[in-house]
Amino acid sequence: MAGAPSLSIAVVTYAPDLRLLARTLAFLAESAHHARGAGRLGECHLVLVDNGPEGLATTLAQLAAAALERAPGMTFEVASGHGNVGFARANNLALARSRADFHLVLNPDVEMDRDAIDAALAHFTAHPEVGAITPASRSACGERQYLVKAFPTPFVLLLRGFAPGFVKAMFRRRLDAYEMRGRDWDQVQSPVEIASGCFLLCRRESLERVKGFDPGYFLYFEDFDLTLRLSRVTTIAYCPQVRIVHHGGHAGSKGFAHVRLFAKSAMRFFAAHRAGAG
Repeated sequence: MAGAPSLSIAVVTYAPDLRLLARTLAFLAESAHHARGAGRLGECHLVLVDNGPEGLATTLAQLAAAALERAPGMTFEVASGHGNVGFARANNLALARSRADFHLVLNPDVEMDRDAIDAALAHFTAHPEVGAITPASRSACGERQYLVKAFPTPFVLLLRGFAPGFVKAMFRRRLDAYEMRGRDWDQVQSPVEIASGCFLLCRRESLERVKGFDPGYFLYFEDFDLTLRLSRVTTIAYCPQVRIVHHGGHAGSKGFAHVRLFAKSAMRFFAAHRAGAG
């Protein structure tokens, strides 16, 4: 649509749950189509980055084509053949393939509301100082998820990721403080500093100022690192009118390899942002 801003979307996959990915793409297409119909969004391009085993590119393209039937004029491509380069590098690959005004980092297990993109773009228009938006999120069973965080400590991360329930209960205040549960999450919160990368909609110029994701992160903490760096050059806003459902798990339930990656990324994060620990 002439005059309306353009949008690129990056969805990085690694051997995804195809049924859930199909839902993610269908909700994305419907939200983009709604925003275009409202005159809020112009060109829209999806980049599916295949970080997984060879042989899925055709299937991913078929899923995208089927989903985008809901959004006439929306385009897509599948980037594959590069192997598993990690979440940060894969997102940078997608970012480099578009020159859109806005860029959305989207997990393959997120279902967004029909008006999510429209609401986010409206907030950007009303608040030109905002360079990135994080949404209100709930789990599949309707429980509120706290995507905005305070600066973590290693102890809190260990508790949250790996401690049994009765131990977490002993440190509930510290965990609640980390998730900033005392804030009114039914209202806009701005600025915030650390947010999840499961859904992060940014002005391209803001991403370019921080040179995108740090490719030194293979998995975990790349979103915390990115949003902390973004918060130093622009304003990140939590916008409750932008709503998603996020299906996701914790590192501790995914086996030793994920625990090792979690620990490695945590060390990189704290080394880079040690001053924030105070």
